[in-house]
Amino acid sequence: MKTKIIPLMGALVLTASGMAYAWDAHTDQAIEHAAQALAHGQDNHAPQATQHAEEALTHAKAAEKYHDEATKHVKEAINHLNQAVEHGKMGHADIAAQHSDEALKHLKMAR
Repeated sequence: MKTKIIPLMGALVLTASGMAYAWDAHTDQAIEHAAQALAHGQDNHAPQATQHAEEALTHAKAAEKYHDEATKHVKEAINHLNQAVEHGKMGHADIAAQHSDEALKHLKMAR
């Protein structure tokens, strides 16, 4: 009986650690792109800020899927990244930068 339990527990640990890795990898990518969106927004480069905010948003949404109950910080980051993309498309680099900065703060807290 013990020999059946040990492999099953090992499989559960590997599955859980794989999910945690995916969460961390997507969160790391979201942080990296949100930081780039912030930098480009501060430099008044709306197209590049928008591109990085969109990438950050994609990774933040992916991170959210790997967590059973997404933290409020990831949800807040997604909200701010949506706003950063919207304002970046309108050419409002300064406002996009503010939203990217808020998203970055929330993503770091979600880590």
